[in-house]
Amino acid sequence: MSRVLVAAGSSEGQTTTIAERIGDVLAEESHEPTLVHLKHPPADLDLEDYDSVIIGASIHAGTHQRYVTAFVREHREVLNQLPTAFYSVSLTAASADPESQATARELLEEFLEETDWEPDVTLAVAGALRYTQYGLLKRVVMRRIAGKESGDTDTSRDYEYTNWDDVVMFARQVSALLR
Repeated sequence: MSRVLVAAGSSEGQTTTIAERIGDVLAEESHEPTLVHLKHPPADLDLEDYDSVIIGASIHAGTHQRYVTAFVREHREVLNQLPTAFYSVSLTAASADPESQATARELLEEFLEETDWEPDVTLAVAGALRYTQYGLLKRVVMRRIAGKESGDTDTSRDYEYTNWDDVVMFARQVSALLR
């Protein structure tokens, strides 16, 4: 049984929901996942206590959370020695447009280049529109962006675009690294 840290940065919760599903898959595969939100990691968190690390972050206004970037930079030496994985969550990844898909992948690659981290497995995955959790200004902005992409614009409800099969496959790829 391998100990796997599943750490995430999340703004509206979808990245954490994805981390939870990854943890479930790893547990089904006989690993011992530990979930941590990187905005407030435990003071005694030591990556060397784990056999593998998976980190997730979401993209807002073209960048991942600063605290996730700082965490990866601070721990990149250990991360580059362990089997690791990174998933990047964005609405751009939800688009059927190949250019948007390429943009989601480019943003993931920019994060890795910026942090000098070389994970073994990566995934650009679609997130969710959480209209009901947004303040008025953000709801208007997100509705406008969604409308330009021919997306969902009914702000009275939320929309989830995450491809859960891709998430499960990603988690199983990490599990295979640990066998």
